[in-house]
Amino acid sequence: MEDKKTKVCANVEKAAASAGDKPIHKRRAHYSGKYPRKFEEKYKERNPEKYKDTVEKVISKGSTPAGMHIPIMVAEILEHLDIKEGQKGLDCTLGYGGHTTEILKKLNHTGHLYSLDVDSIEIVKTKQRIADRGFTDDDFTAIHTNFRNIDQVAAQYGKFDFLMADLGVSSMQLDNPERGFSYKFDGPLDLRLDPESGISAAERLKELSQDEIENMLIENSDEIYAGEIAKAIADAKRKRESIETTMELKALVEKALVRLPKDVREDETRKALARTFQALRIDVNSELDVLYEFLEKLPDVLNPGARVCVLTFHSGEDRLVKKAFKSGLKDGLFEEVSEDVIRPGRDECYINPRARSTKLRWAIKA
Repeated sequence: MEDKKTKVCANVEKAAASAGDKPIHKRRAHYSGKYPRKFEEKYKERNPEKYKDTVEKVISKGSTPAGMHIPIMVAEILEHLDIKEGQKGLDCTLGYGGHTTEILKKLNHTGHLYSLDVDSIEIVKTKQRIADRGFTDDDFTAIHTNFRNIDQVAAQYGKFDFLMADLGVSSMQLDNPERGFSYKFDGPLDLRLDPESGISAAERLKELSQDEIENMLIENSDEIYAGEIAKAIADAKRKRESIETTMELKALVEKALVRLPKDVREDETRKALARTFQALRIDVNSELDVLYEFLEKLPDVLNPGARVCVLTFHSGEDRLVKKAFKSGLKDGLFEEVSEDVIRPGRDECYINPRARSTKLRWAIKA
């Protein structure tokens, strides 16, 4: 019996050795129900090139496929950038590469597009995604840096004929529980756009006093229940309760609003959760400071006649862009700016609900 067992083991080892470096097939995790619910179970949505039909069905129902980002207001951006072949452009927020791909199509393998991204994880994936779509190093350069550093990029590569910035968080970040961007999924309370830099949201909350948390919620997301939420967080810190995960922070926000009337509590709590996570993300990544620095440097990285498009997603961002463009027009830095904000159409908002809060402003360098 022992000889037979030994022989079987030897055959297994021989087969494994002969396989060399061949990847070992791993069975995917099974999920309960008809459709997968968890991010890691949605293997079809996370492989859009292989499962195009599945991705199209998800989008047609007004949802964003897991791990994928649908570019917003593409037609409007291309219209106002008015890209010409041979031009040199800068996409300040590469993300999933949706806007970048459409811009590269307009350039038609002429000129060059430089794209920036602070996310060290996603930039590698998107760079390969762009290459798989037929664009080479002659067409496109991806640069891992924050868009506050556009002056450094221009110093190395020269000024640009057009520039765009999409200030929204990519769906790949929102949907991945490991990144901690959403209260809808259980994961570490991180919220960093670049997980290799700075401190997590959990660590940031440990640093802030009750008053500082309240001010952060008001300044970054106009949170109407800022006082109640800040008190709930501060009380939890005093009791040494853990605030290390998205669900633990969610529970504190829910606790803070538990005395609201039942008929409005659910809706108000959902909105407060979205605003709280937004405010904390903006704080952790210094997003308003980054935007202010970007807008201050913007005119100096543009060639005369260069066109700019900026997509914003909340009132604080839009106010900064509007003020900077109007100030630039008054000072003669821009020859023309958008008088009114441009919003996505109803059809786009149905297909991509995450587009609803988007605002587009444009400017032309003098």
